[in-house]
Amino acid sequence: MLLVCVCVCVCVCVCGLAQLEILCKQLYETTDTAVRHQAEKALVEFTNSPDCLSKCQLLLERGSSSYSQLLAATCLSKLVSRTSNPLPLEQRIDIRNYVLNYLATRPKLAAFVTQALIQLYARITKLGWFDCQKDDYVFRNVIGDVTRFLQVRAVMVDSSLFDIFTLSCNLLKQASGKNLNLNDESQHGLLMQLLKLSYNCLNYDFIGTSTDESSDDLCTVQIPTSWRSAFLDSSTLQLFFNLYHSIPPSLSPLVLSCLVQIASVRRSLFNNAERAKFLSHLVDGVKRILANPQCLPDPNNYHEFCRLLARLKSNYQLGELVKVENYPEVIRLIANFTVTSLQHWEFAPNSVHYLLSLWQRLAASVPYVKATEPHLLETYTPEVTKAYITSRLESVHVILRDGLEDPLDDAGLVQQQLDQLSTIGRCEYEKTCALLVQLFDQAAQTYQELLQSTNSSAMDITVQEGRLTWLVYIIGAVIGGRVSFASTDEQDAMDGELVCRVLQLMNLTDSRLAQAGNERLELAMLSFFEQFRKIYIGDQVQKSSKLYRRLSEVLGLNDETMVLSVFIGKIITNLKYWGQCEPITSKTLQLLNDLSLGYPSCLVRKLVKLSAVQFMLNNHTSEHFSFLGVNNQSNLSDMRCRTTFYTALGRLLMVDLGEDEDQFEQFMLPLTAAFEAVAQMLSTNTFNEQEAKRTLVGLVRDLRGIAFAFNAKTSFMMLFDWIYPTYMPILQRAIELWYHDPACTTPVLKLMAELVHNRSQRLQFDVSSPNGILLFRETSKMITTYGNRILTLGEVPKDQVYGVKLKGVSVCFAMLKAVLSGNYVNFGVFRLYGDDALDNALQTFIKLLLSIPHSDLLDYPKLSQSFYSLLEVLTQDHMNFIASLEPHVVMYILSSISEGLTALDTMVCTGCCSSLDHIVTYLFKQLSRSTKKRPAPMATDDRFLHIMQQHPEMIQQMLSTVLNIIIFEDCRNQWSMSRPLLGLILLNEKYFADLRNSIVNSQPPEKQQAMHLCFENLMEGIERNLLTKNRDRFTQNLSVFRREVNDSMKNSTYGVNSNDMMS
Repeated sequence: MLLVCVCVCVCVCVCGLAQLEILCKQLYETTDTAVRHQAEKALVEFTNSPDCLSKCQLLLERGSSSYSQLLAATCLSKLVSRTSNPLPLEQRIDIRNYVLNYLATRPKLAAFVTQALIQLYARITKLGWFDCQKDDYVFRNVIGDVTRFLQVRAVMVDSSLFDIFTLSCNLLKQASGKNLNLNDESQHGLLMQLLKLSYNCLNYDFIGTSTDESSDDLCTVQIPTSWRSAFLDSSTLQLFFNLYHSIPPSLSPLVLSCLVQIASVRRSLFNNAERAKFLSHLVDGVKRILANPQCLPDPNNYHEFCRLLARLKSNYQLGELVKVENYPEVIRLIANFTVTSLQHWEFAPNSVHYLLSLWQRLAASVPYVKATEPHLLETYTPEVTKAYITSRLESVHVILRDGLEDPLDDAGLVQQQLDQLSTIGRCEYEKTCALLVQLFDQAAQTYQELLQSTNSSAMDITVQEGRLTWLVYIIGAVIGGRVSFASTDEQDAMDGELVCRVLQLMNLTDSRLAQAGNERLELAMLSFFEQFRKIYIGDQVQKSSKLYRRLSEVLGLNDETMVLSVFIGKIITNLKYWGQCEPITSKTLQLLNDLSLGYPSCLVRKLVKLSAVQFMLNNHTSEHFSFLGVNNQSNLSDMRCRTTFYTALGRLLMVDLGEDEDQFEQFMLPLTAAFEAVAQMLSTNTFNEQEAKRTLVGLVRDLRGIAFAFNAKTSFMMLFDWIYPTYMPILQRAIELWYHDPACTTPVLKLMAELVHNRSQRLQFDVSSPNGILLFRETSKMITTYGNRILTLGEVPKDQVYGVKLKGVSVCFAMLKAVLSGNYVNFGVFRLYGDDALDNALQTFIKLLLSIPHSDLLDYPKLSQSFYSLLEVLTQDHMNFIASLEPHVVMYILSSISEGLTALDTMVCTGCCSSLDHIVTYLFKQLSRSTKKRPAPMATDDRFLHIMQQHPEMIQQMLSTVLNIIIFEDCRNQWSMSRPLLGLILLNEKYFADLRNSIVNSQPPEKQQAMHLCFENLMEGIERNLLTKNRDRFTQNLSVFRREVNDSMKNSTYGVNSNDMMS
C-alpha cells in the first residue's frame, strides 16, 4: 500500500512537472499575448504555492527545457528574498550549497540559466551577510565557495580534459586507418561526434573568461603547459590535415575548426625553435590544402579555411613566416586564392573579412620586418588590391541586373573592408594610385558621355554611378591610410591626383542635382571629404605639401582657405538639395560640426571669412535649407540634426561676435519669428497642434545647439537676455500641454537643462541682478509642472517606461543638478523670504524618485548617472533637506546608495561614495555636537539621528560593502571609497571590530596574525575626528592596508559543502 502511495505521488509530481514545462514554453516562446498572460498568471500561482520549493528542485533535477530551469532559479530568488515568512537559515544554507553543486555538475547549462543561478547565489549571500550560526557568519565564506568551485574546474582541465583530447585523437587515428563507410549513418555520426569532441576540448575556456566572438580574429587559445607534448608532436597536426583530405565535405569543416584552434595556441607554449618547427608544419598543411582545393567550394569549408589563413598572421610574426621553407610558394598560393575569392564576390561574402584581415596585417608589418628573407608582399599586395577594386566595380552591373542586395547599403561592412583596404592599398602605393587613376578616368569619361547622350538608358547611368561610388569610397580610404605609413612627397602628389578627380566629379554631379542625384554617391563623397579633412586640413601636414601644389595646378585651389571654400560649398549644396534625406543631411552636418570645432584656432577663423559661411550665418532659414522646414511628414525625432547645425553655426558666430548685440539680434531673427509664431498659435483656443509641436520642437533644438556653442559669458548672456523673460512662458506652456508626449517635452527639458548649465562659468550675473534667482524659479516651475503631470500617467508598460517617463525624469534630475551646483544662486534667500521655489523643486524630485523602482535606477545608465550626480550635490549642500525627509524616503535613498556602491559604472560608484561621505560626516557632526554643550539641534536633526539609530543595519551594511570591495575586489576608485569609510568606522566602532575579527578568523590559521596586523596598521595614528588631515592619513593607511591584505590572501583556500537544498 505504501509503495502504491509513493508511486501515485511520483506520478502527480511528474504530471505537474510536465504542466509546468508547457507553461514555461508558453511564457517565453508564444507570440499569442492571451496565452502568455494565462501562463504568467498560472506561474504566479505556482510561485505562491506552499510546495514551490520542492517543485523548484524537481524542475532543476528533471526539467527537460532551459526555460523550466530558469523558472526554478527565478522562483528560488523570490523565495529567499521575501521579507514576510522568510526561509529558515538552515534551508538557505542548503539552497546555497545545492546551487553551487548544481553549477559544478552541469557545465552545459544555457547561459541565461547559469546567470540566473549565479544571481540566486549572490542574492542569498547578500541578504544573509549578517546571519550567524554558532558565532559564524555562514554566508561570508563566498571567496572560499568560489575558490573551491574553480579548483574543481581546474583539476578537471589539468587531469581529465587532456586525457579526453588524447583519447579523441587516438580514436581519430584509428578511424582514419580504416576504410570507414561514411555513407553509413552510424559510422558518419560516430566520426562527427569524435571531431566535435576534439573541437570542444580545444575550444575550452582554459582561463575562465569567455572569448569575445566579435574579436574572433584576435583569439588566442590558452592551452595549459601540461598539453605541450601533444603540440610538439607533429603527428597531431598532421592527423587533422590528413583527415581533411580523406573525409567528405559534410565533416571537413569540423576538421578545419580544430585546425583553427590549433593554429591559435598561445605563442609562449613553445620556445623559438619549437615554434618555428610547429609553424613550418602548419604552413605545409595550408599549402597542401591550397594545392588541392577540391573541397573549398563548400561554403562552410571555405569560411573555416579563411579563418585559418587569418590566424597565420594574428598569431605569428611576418619575420617568422618568411623563414618557413616554402614561404614563397605559400604566399603565392594564398595570393591567388585571395584574388579568386575577391573576384567571386557573391560567394560567402562574410568570409572575405578574414582574407582582408590577413593581408592588412601582413602589409602593416612590412616597415618592421627585420628578416633578410624576402617577404614578396611588394609583388602580391597590388594583386590583392586590384582584385578587390575591380571585383567591386564589376559587381555593380550584376547587382542591378539581377536585383541582388547591394553591399553599399551595409555601411558597417563597407567601412570595415575599406579600413582594411586602406592599409593594403598604401603598400606599393604607386601601383594602387595608378590603378585608381586609370579606372576612375574610364568610369568618369563613360559617365560624362552617357549624360551628354540623348539615347543613354537610366540603367547605364546608374551602373556608372555605382562604379564611381565604389571608387570614391576607395580613394577616401587610401588617402586615410596615409597615417599607417611614412608618407613621401611623391605619395602626397599621388593623393593630389586622386583628390582632383573626385572634386571634378563632385562639380559634375552637383551641377545635375536640380534634375537628379544619387544618394549612395553623395554618401561616398562625404566619406571622402571626412578622410581628406583628417589628413590634409589643419596642422596635420605642411601647407607646402605636393597635394596642395597639384590642387593649385589642376583646380586653381591655391591654399587651404580655397580648399575650405570647397568644403563649405559642398555642405551648403547638400543641405539645399538633400534636406529631406536624413543620412546625407546628418553626415553633412557632422562634417560642418567637425570643421567648426576649430583645431587649430586659425582654421575656424579662415572659415568665418568665407562668403559661403557668412551666407549661412545670415540665411539659416527653411527657404535656403529645407531640413529646417516644419511642413513635412517626418517624425519629430528626425529634427535632431538641427541641434548639430546650430551648434556649428553658434561656434562660427562666436568668432567675431564679441559684444555686438546687433549682430546677435540679426542672427536670431529667424528664431524670433518662430517663437512669435508659436506664441500666436498658443494664444488661440483652436490651433493646429501638429504644426505648433513641429515649430516648437525645431525651435528648441536650434536653441539648444546655440546654447551649447555659446560657452563664453558675453555671448551666453546675450542669449539669456533674448530668451528670458520674453519666451520662457512659451516653454512652460508647452510642458503643461504636451507633458505626455516625450517627442515634444524631452527637447524642451533638454534646452532648459542646457540653459542652466554653468559651463565654463558662462552664467555670471551682476551683483545687482536678480536673474540667477529668477532663472531658478523658472527651472523649479518647469520641474514641478512636468513632474506632477507625468506622475498622473499611472502605470506605464515596461517596454515604454523609459521613453515615456524615465527619460524626461532623467533630464529633470540633470537640470536640477546643474542649477544646484552652478554657483550663481544663493539658495538661502528662498527660505529667508518665504519663497517656495526651492522646496517645490526638491519635493518634486522626491515624488519622482519614489515612483521609480530601485532596479530601474541602475538598469538605465543615463538615469542612474543623473540621479547619483544630483544626490551627490544634495548631500553636499542641502543635507538639512535630506535630514528632514520621512523615514521611508531616507531609507529609500540609503538603499539606492548601498546598491550604487557595487555598480559597474565607476561614475555611479564614485558619486555614491561621495554622497555617503557627506551623510556620514553630517551624522558624525550631529552626534559630536550632542555630546558637547552646544545649542539644542533642530527637530529635523533629531529625527534623522533617530532614523539612523532605529536602522543601524543600513550603515553597517554599507561599511561591510565598502570594506569588502576594497579587500576582495578590483577597486578602481580606492580614493573615493576611502573617504566615507573612516566615518563609517567611527560611527560603528563595535561593528567594525566584529567585522575585523570575522575577516581575520576566516583566514587560514597561519595567516590570521598577518591579517590582524594589517587591521592594526590601518587605524594607526588615526584620531577620532573627520578633519581633512586625519582623513588623508587614513587614505594613505588604506592604500598600504589593501596592498598588504592582497599579498596575505593570495594563497588562501577555503572549503564548501554541497547538500540537498530540501533537507
